Amino acid sequence: MPSTPNRAKTIKASAVTKPIAGLVTIVVPVKNEADSLGELLRQISAVFAKRRERFEVVIIDDGSTDKTWQVITKLRAKHSQVRGIRFRRNFGKSAGLMAGFEAANGEIIITMDGDLQDDPKEIPNFLSKLNEGFDVVSGWKKTRHDPIHKTLPSRLINWLTGRLTGAKVHDMNCGFKAYHYAAAQDLDLYGDLYRFIPAFSVTRGWRLAEIAVKHHPRQYGVSKYGFRRFITGWFDLLTISFLTAYRSTPSHFFGVFGGFVFFIGMVVDVYLMILRIVAGSIFDRFPLLAFGTTLLVVGLQLVLFGVLAELVTANRDRRSLFAIAETLE
Repeated sequence: MPSTPNRAKTIKASAVTKPIAGLVTIVVPVKNEADSLGELLRQISAVFAKRRERFEVVIIDDGSTDKTWQVITKLRAKHSQVRGIRFRRNFGKSAGLMAGFEAANGEIIITMDGDLQDDPKEIPNFLSKLNEGFDVVSGWKKTRHDPIHKTLPSRLINWLTGRLTGAKVHDMNCGFKAYHYAAAQDLDLYGDLYRFIPAFSVTRGWRLAEIAVKHHPRQYGVSKYGFRRFITGWFDLLTISFLTAYRSTPSHFFGVFGGFVFFIGMVVDVYLMILRIVAGSIFDRFPLLAFGTTLLVVGLQLVLFGVLAELVTANRDRRSLFAIAETLE
């Protein structure tokens, strides 16, 4: 039965301590995909009908304004493998994935989009690759059926992210991925950082692989991504570069940079002090004095900022970045 709609809670309470062996959880975050969910479930069921693994499908309704939740409710009533989570509003794909990971019971977790562009027939290929000893397997939409305003930013950001983080994959942002349970639970996503899951996985020490997957043209609805993604993607790239290198030791970034600035300021001021002793006056060097003093102050502030960042990191409280309105268990 659905939980009380007005009761806010996290899905963490329903997550298992240990995953269930032989169970595969399919996590599908959706927004306004009412037309495609029934067919998606049919295709997933057809794949597992030929396999020994059991499966469950966790569908996260991320603030849909169409009949997506009604469709999920009907699917749940007909199929025991279906579970649903409905957010109070649109919180974004990262929140949807985190809710799905926390709700997952399977020892293997597969994420895919709900728009039928990801082909469930690729699921056995993901499972086979995981069995080779990898922890995370990322899909590569080698042949994409998307407009250029989606593909061009992705290619540029994929290339740069790979160079900066060491996650050498062709398609960083492909939503079709497979994880061992522990690797999925290790992720801590927010904002638009779901685009960089391979980079996070590599820096956390998980073994990463990539396989080419089929990508179908969208059959229903419209894409949720526009030109805004091209702009925000670069800021996200800066964020991921910092988080993967200095997330646990922010003082190493701010401290080194601040120390360098402080050192330059000290050199300038020591030079002026010596000049004052030798020449007797530095009145005509006042702009240089102001510059040196400013560098000292800025450098010291950056060092102190790094110390504060370390304190925040040490006492970080993981809080839910989403609010659930209703669940179907």
